[in-house]
Amino acid sequence: MPVSERKERERAERHRLIVSTARALAEAEGWEAVTTRRLAERIEYSQPVLYSHFRGKDEIVDAVALEGFAELATALRAAAGATDGPRAAITALARTYVEFAEHSPALYDAMFNLRSGLPFADEAAPAPLREGFALLLDSLGRVAGDVEPGLFTEVAWAGLHGLVTLTRAGRLPDEHTSRRIEVLVDLLTG
Repeated sequence: MPVSERKERERAERHRLIVSTARALAEAEGWEAVTTRRLAERIEYSQPVLYSHFRGKDEIVDAVALEGFAELATALRAAAGATDGPRAAITALARTYVEFAEHSPALYDAMFNLRSGLPFADEAAPAPLREGFALLLDSLGRVAGDVEPGLFTEVAWAGLHGLVTLTRAGRLPDEHTSRRIEVLVDLLTG
């Protein structure tokens, strides 16, 4: 194997290690605990090595977010594919979305709540972002009626995000999450 290929492979492995370590640290202790110093200590590389991969914490958060968008798209695809009919698909998508956020709160924050340099709702948006929205659009667009399907999907997504955010903040009690999803699906498919 040529030296250049080995160096590129090692660089890619370091990149993955930085991202996975940041994600694990954020899930364990919150994003405020993720610093380049702590990451360098955890992965046993110097801070300059981190900066050779990322310009700072914001870029690391964006890299974690991209992983999350890819994982969410995979989960949404599986949920929608295991159903029959628009209402069942939308219910499965909504439940999957909420469960994803509950299971990985720091990842969800990286994707939707922290400052991001990722372009959203733009042709330049990375593939995982476009794919996740397209999966929602495919199911929700079928019940949009007279509303432009993209706009309908954005509003539905905002509703899901609101349920997640308000529940996580303790503004809505956890025990009614399932019923809230049913009500949202009723409103969307009614």
